[in-house]
Amino acid sequence: MRSIFATPNPLHQEVFYTVHRAGHLIAGVEHSIRRKHYPGHELIVCLNGAGFLRIDGREHEVGKRDLAWVDCRMPHHYGAVVADPWEVYWVRFEGPRLTRLGELLGVAAEPIFRQIDFADAKATFEQTLDALESADADAPAQVHASIARLLAIAFRGRRLRAGEGQPVYPAELEPAVQRMKLFYFERCSVADLAERCGMSGSHFARRFRAAFGTGPIDWLRRERINQAKRRLVETDDAIKQIAEQVGYHDRFFFSKDFRKLAGVPPREYRRHEATREAEK
Repeated sequence: MRSIFATPNPLHQEVFYTVHRAGHLIAGVEHSIRRKHYPGHELIVCLNGAGFLRIDGREHEVGKRDLAWVDCRMPHHYGAVVADPWEVYWVRFEGPRLTRLGELLGVAAEPIFRQIDFADAKATFEQTLDALESADADAPAQVHASIARLLAIAFRGRRLRAGEGQPVYPAELEPAVQRMKLFYFERCSVADLAERCGMSGSHFARRFRAAFGTGPIDWLRRERINQAKRRLVETDDAIKQIAEQVGYHDRFFFSKDFRKLAGVPPREYRRHEATREAEK
């Protein structure tokens, strides 16, 4: 059993994920936490036994090896299942863009992550607790890194099918995704992609954004820029040729878009990245 309290300073709160409390609990049958609202978010990994989480009017079972994400700003109630009280690691934390990440992962609808790398999660919780108890100068950065790792574990668990290693997105979007991956150099519109998926344009756009965190045309732009980056480094083709190869029919618009997404113009990107390749 461990119970750790922390009070982050304002500078660390500005730049890091910061923890206010964390611990290791072997619960009794009476374990129950009920709040109307509270600052921060909690991650709870069930090591043994079972628990429950009630939030947003729904109840969720939490079993061994599951990870629960609790948005404490909402009314919530969680605790041990009387027949088999849980053992958990838990951490309550705050940080930048957590609300947006929660939206991307659909936490409001499904706050339980059942397909996680449990060994990694367990080890990372232990690292978090150790860092919180450390007096080292870099401890706040270590806590931040551990929380980021836990969020990455949650992200991967939600976005990958169990055992398949393939991105999870609705199967109904597959025709559009494959179309853009294979024929990124061809013109297409939201209407074209929606038709391939048997949806209206507006419904398709909403479904796509919910799955990928961006719109289909923006996704395609980034795929084209990825392809352009590869060609800039791996070929000697002229920039105008590369622009055409990846679906841009105006070199100047390509250069403008490339700079916007990559941070530097194509020519400068080629110079820097080609130098890096030569140094390997």
